[in-house]
Amino acid sequence: MALLPILRYPDPRLHTVAKPVAAVDARIQRLIGDMLETMHDATGIGLAATQVDVHERLVVIDVSEDHNDPIVLINPEIVWASDEKQVTDEGCLSVPGIYDGVERAQAVKVKALDGQGKERIIDAHGLLAVCIQHEMDHLLGKVFVEYLSPLKRNRIKTKMLKERRQAERA
Repeated sequence: MALLPILRYPDPRLHTVAKPVAAVDARIQRLIGDMLETMHDATGIGLAATQVDVHERLVVIDVSEDHNDPIVLINPEIVWASDEKQVTDEGCLSVPGIYDGVERAQAVKVKALDGQGKERIIDAHGLLAVCIQHEMDHLLGKVFVEYLSPLKRNRIKTKMLKERRQAERA
């Protein structure tokens, strides 16, 4: 396994719409392992392939306290979302250090393939539901800051660009 570089907002590649995974083969299984290692190393709870510059519909999630219960979603599709909404402070490995409230469905039902290519349905509530919706947005080329006001989004963009310039100089 290997740590993968995570794209940082406002990198335009984060806005690429992911294509379906054609086959769950050794390449995808290696990518799953690399993504899980990368997510855990960055102390995240979710990572979409888009964030590591692989534009295929693959998400890894682990919201367990011990970070030992990973969920793999290949070609995920939300088949139901609750009418009840909740606002949760979200963060993102592609927008480090930034957290803000985003309104999402409290519960979702997702159909996807697992890491072995078997179909599964997940009924998700609370943090898992939020995480699934957040990561699936990445597959559509959407970053959570796009839910924020233009003023907040521009401030975040300016901050991220400044941090990138400082890192390049160091």
